[in-house]
Amino acid sequence: MAAENWQDALGKLRATMGPAAEEPETEAPEEAKESVQKERLDIVFERKGRGGKTATIITGFTADDETIEALAADLKKRLGTGGSARGGEILIQGDRRNDVLRLLKEKGYKARVI
Repeated sequence: MAAENWQDALGKLRATMGPAAEEPETEAPEEAKESVQKERLDIVFERKGRGGKTATIITGFTADDETIEALAADLKKRLGTGGSARGGEILIQGDRRNDVLRLLKEKGYKARVI
């Protein structure tokens, strides 16, 4: 008995499974865009109370803490800097206002530098 190649075996298996075994539908891109908050975010530069060190603060979030923490992690990773997310705000170390604005707009957020 000759060994079947794997493509033939897979084709036979698919034929026995019927139409219900098709790939699941993926989420529409429009639905993904709706998850981005509609309110405008404010990007503020701050130095007071930080021992002379500078920080970029992003305020105005209406999302839950997990979403804010995930966004903060992505921003920190893409900017290559430290920071934190707490109290409905994101803190990015250093003066990165323009970089943060560009990244937030890429993600579909409305933002402005104050």
